[in-house]
Amino acid sequence: MANQQTELVFVPLGGVGEIGMNFALYGYGPADRREWMIVDVGVSFPGPDLPGVDLVMPDIEFVASVLPQVRGIVITHAHEDHYGALLDLWPKIGVQLWMSPFAAGMLEAKRVDDKVSLDVPVTIYRAGDKFQVGPFQVEAIPVAHSIPEPFALAITTPAGTIIHTGDWRIDAEPEIGPPTNETRLRQLSDAGVLALVCDSTNAMRDGDSPTEQAVGAGLRGEIEKAPALVAITSFSSNVGRIRLIAEAARDVGREVVVLGRSMKRVIDVASELGYMDGLPPFLDEQEFAGLPRDKIVVLCTGSQGEDRAALAKLSRDEMRTVELAAGDTVIFSSRVIPGNEKPVLGIKNRLIDMGVKVVEDGDALVHVSGHPRRNELRKMYEWTRPRILVPVHGEAAHLVAQGSLGAMAGIPEVVQVRDGDVLRLSPGPAEIIDEAPHGRLYKDGKLLGTEEGIGVKERRKLAFSGHVSVNIVLDERYEMAGDPDLVAIGLPQVDAAGADLEGVLLAATIGAIDSIPRAKRKDLDLVAEAARRAVRNTADKAWGKKPVVTVFVTY
Repeated sequence: MANQQTELVFVPLGGVGEIGMNFALYGYGPADRREWMIVDVGVSFPGPDLPGVDLVMPDIEFVASVLPQVRGIVITHAHEDHYGALLDLWPKIGVQLWMSPFAAGMLEAKRVDDKVSLDVPVTIYRAGDKFQVGPFQVEAIPVAHSIPEPFALAITTPAGTIIHTGDWRIDAEPEIGPPTNETRLRQLSDAGVLALVCDSTNAMRDGDSPTEQAVGAGLRGEIEKAPALVAITSFSSNVGRIRLIAEAARDVGREVVVLGRSMKRVIDVASELGYMDGLPPFLDEQEFAGLPRDKIVVLCTGSQGEDRAALAKLSRDEMRTVELAAGDTVIFSSRVIPGNEKPVLGIKNRLIDMGVKVVEDGDALVHVSGHPRRNELRKMYEWTRPRILVPVHGEAAHLVAQGSLGAMAGIPEVVQVRDGDVLRLSPGPAEIIDEAPHGRLYKDGKLLGTEEGIGVKERRKLAFSGHVSVNIVLDERYEMAGDPDLVAIGLPQVDAAGADLEGVLLAATIGAIDSIPRAKRKDLDLVAEAARRAVRNTADKAWGKKPVVTVFVTY
């Protein structure tokens, strides 16, 4: 008989055990008929181990299995790792969607930019709003972060209240938006908080975060003392930082030229919502040539080393209208997301070779993270006084660090979960009771599929050892009708002795076919396999690697 006990469960499908790809479900009810709410539908970005892949997102097989009971999706804020998979995954889910005005504006801008013909109906919520998603009453609590309109969610059910923090930090002087709402969080704790599901990104960093205003002063100082052009790269979604840069440039008599599609898109959406009011107009790259170099601040994308972003192109002198020169300054007003260290270092080295001065966080206060350090986490524990702490949003080291901190702070129950865990929050002690199907989907051009389904495994082989195609034609007597056609892609041109490698492989192919008795050549699969083995083994002897080989045999 099915379990009829009403339970409150938490199921992360992404973002718990890795940075990015945040996707979580809350379920309430008996196990066989729970109602569900999804919080965030994010992406992460592929590394070099995923050749050709554009985006990585959670596999939603589990969502499909409970889809009739899914009552809605709530997006906490408009960072890609929290909302970036919506245009791809919402059509497979199709339920009501709640977003802030800025997040909704970013989604629409992305839809238009990416030429996606999809109408996603959005219900707008604002700070302090309460709304019902099935059995869940959701309240939007303002928090400070590095984007407009970030919210923690107070999720109330008959089993208790969960505070899902989303991304947050404590900043008494945010450039835009209100500070994290301590008063409301304390009020909720007075009524009782069952669980705190909390951002762990900076759980290994001691102390408190500097304020955005202190970062603004640091940026202003660096711009003021720079003798020539200043280029600043930051996360394009950090509207507060963009404002600070624009204010600093204005204060020292410089114009801001914007480079990069995503930066322009964010500025457009933020301007429509009033976040850029009172600033001088931003200039387009076409206006660069008419300005003195010591009167320019270039605001550009590419803080994570993206090869096609503006900063990478500047470092390779590939921009048509804007260029860097010796004596210029480039400021990284950003942190490096784990995994991006190598491409970012490559850009920095190219800039240094050009004679450009590089300024980063270790040189001056030009960046602060949007996530809480350890003292800020302690304050959140004090404000909310949860019975249960569930660390999320981080790799294993971050999750365990926050778990230890919460235990030391006296939180009665601290639970470590990972993607796919079904965590029962109520009734009884918090406990992992099941595992949901989970994994990753890959956006590859216009297609979405699993690693095997879109061919990533084969691409890795191709990237490592290349490809050889062989076309063999047999005549009516099963003799070769001329030499086979052989084309090698991604292989060395010559072997160690200087012989043409394609020629060596072709000779091996002919020898392999000649060695097959003519009567047996009627088996075309046998001929193809003999040729494939000959090419791979000969390549291995000559080169030390076995390429992917495709053989066509026609009769």
